[in-house]
Amino acid sequence: MWILPFEAQIKHTTRTIERNHAIKAEVTFCVRGVISPLLANLFLHYAFDAWMSRNYPHIPFERYADDAICHCKSAKQARALWSALQDRFAACKLALHPEKTKIVYCKDANRRGDFPNQSFDFLGFTFRARKALGRGCRAFACFLPAASPKALTSISRTVRRWALHHCSDKSLQDLAEMYNPCIRGWINYYSHFYKTQLRPTLKRIDLYVIRWARRKFKRLRRKTKGARDWFDRLRRANPMLFAHWRLCHGNGRTSGAV
Repeated sequence: MWILPFEAQIKHTTRTIERNHAIKAEVTFCVRGVISPLLANLFLHYAFDAWMSRNYPHIPFERYADDAICHCKSAKQARALWSALQDRFAACKLALHPEKTKIVYCKDANRRGDFPNQSFDFLGFTFRARKALGRGCRAFACFLPAASPKALTSISRTVRRWALHHCSDKSLQDLAEMYNPCIRGWINYYSHFYKTQLRPTLKRIDLYVIRWARRKFKRLRRKTKGARDWFDRLRRANPMLFAHWRLCHGNGRTSGAV
């Protein structure tokens, strides 16, 4: 995987452009800008995608903006491709990122060798060996994606910024309507693979709901266990109120690639 070292931003003149006259634009700076992924896609389609299809049609790859994964069958093939990519990018006035570019060994039950790098992050997921359940519920190691620690930390910070427990002027139904769209978005994206990795982070929302109840209702202010019992009754009576309750408190398996 790599990131591009170029910086660009489209600057244009503020004067009125006459009809049928060419518009002159200059690319000067654009890192983390809205147009940055578009520029990366346009440039890398030529610099990487088309080049890989011509020269290495036998090596599958995925790319999103300036992040890419190439699937090699051996360490020797991976090192050869790395060297070729360095030359190709240099010819295009680019460079592979020295820290993010690496060879990863996809260790699992069938690949039991050893290698310094055995995991990588891509599009918010961490790919590494994980426990999975096969036929007869027998556990085995499988190279699988799950929500990355960085993504889970970002979710936790967002939940903390909500300050849900301070919204004493709102009802639980109001809170659910406010935050369910965001919660559903996390679930729809990150629960496709190894959804159990997502549960502990989403359960933190429940702690804020309990704190909300203790601030909202006088009878619960000094009763920690009473507030938890109130929450359990609420969840059982309204299992669909918050979008994550079915995922976090359902009867699904608690381990494996589910």
